Amino acid sequence: MTEQQISIVILAAGKGSRMKSNKAKVLHSISGKPMLYHIIKESKKLSDDISVVVAHQKDAVIESMQHYFDNINFIEQDAKNYPGTGGAVMDIAPKYDKVLVLNGDMPLITADALKGFLELEADIIMSIFDLEDPNGYGRVIIRNNHVEYIVEQKDADDAELNVTTVNAGIYAFSKVILERYIPDLENDNAQQEYYLTDIIAMANEDECSIVPLLVDEEHFKGVNSKKDLAEAEVIMQRRIRDQWMRDGVSMQLPETIYIEEGVVFEGECSVENNCRITGESKIINSHIKAGSVVEDSIMQNSDCGPMAHLRPLTQLRDTHIGNFVETKKATLTGVKAGHLSYLGDADIDKGTNIGAGTITCNYDGINKYKTIIGKNVFIGSDSQLVAPVTIGDDVMIAAGTTVTSGTIESGNLVLSRTKMRLVKDFYYKFFGKKQDT
Repeated sequence: MTEQQISIVILAAGKGSRMKSNKAKVLHSISGKPMLYHIIKESKKLSDDISVVVAHQKDAVIESMQHYFDNINFIEQDAKNYPGTGGAVMDIAPKYDKVLVLNGDMPLITADALKGFLELEADIIMSIFDLEDPNGYGRVIIRNNHVEYIVEQKDADDAELNVTTVNAGIYAFSKVILERYIPDLENDNAQQEYYLTDIIAMANEDECSIVPLLVDEEHFKGVNSKKDLAEAEVIMQRRIRDQWMRDGVSMQLPETIYIEEGVVFEGECSVENNCRITGESKIINSHIKAGSVVEDSIMQNSDCGPMAHLRPLTQLRDTHIGNFVETKKATLTGVKAGHLSYLGDADIDKGTNIGAGTITCNYDGINKYKTIIGKNVFIGSDSQLVAPVTIGDDVMIAAGTTVTSGTIESGNLVLSRTKMRLVKDFYYKFFGKKQDT
């Protein structure tokens, strides 16, 4: 979808007290990214003029979004003197003649779901839901495809209460309408706030064209509580999985798999049940087996799991990582690590086999150090590599060995375990007699 001649304003100034959190509402995460991120991402598919209205925790909101996006206009609302949705649009300066106003707590909106606002022509386009049970919502009264007025439930008469059409909270205004009516907004209501919906009433009195746009509840779902957040996460995850399966990724029991926004799959990939893939992970022609966690890592022509954990900055190429193997900030090329190992801050080259129970001891309590392992190294089970250490090519490390030397030259055998002793009948001497069986 190409950019249109439309300005987009995103209202992200509210506290979101019903979230019961110290974090600004729009910064709560959906699939690994703040709610506001998802809205801006979709908005940028439609417009090159995007403004975000901020107030509560404005510095945190701005810093977070600037991490992801360039060319976003941030406008601070004077929430103390001009609270409310009407106050939020008082200082906007849209570039185009049509202005789409979105809410920062609707992370499920997509560019496709907004296309109706681009296709219709009117002074005001107002989004509506048609709900089977509209209880608790204000009703939108429509006649001859024209929005006549909005009535809150507490103020509605019996006929109005039977209306099932409610306000979805998204509007497209002509720039002229906003310029005409924003200066006339007043706060003579119980909350003493300035309401964007008052523009609807004023425009109606002047017989402006106000048309309804029926939208689906899923895309325009607002997030006002942690329960809403969890429900939105379920929907977003379904969308992410469905898109990757359409693109050719095989998934076993997909509803058990969590994939964050930003994860990329290329080539022939498969993901088994109960996996979690997060951050900017990139999976290329690889297989993630059941119960594995992949965080900010790259897999290429590799497999991991079941029950493996690739922590951030892991890179696997032509490598097998087995069950209960954990890696972190490690580059493995052509390596086999079958099970029960920790490989952190390590570079390991092709042909190397990591035995069960092998650990790179990368942390001395103050600093972290690197382990470098060459080609065709065989590391026996239950070995510890105390970094910083460099192991050359074609080295054998015997099971149970602790490697503490800085450099092991190519071709060597490393063996540090003590010689086994047998003390005859020690068990009986220790306990004083043979135990009953």
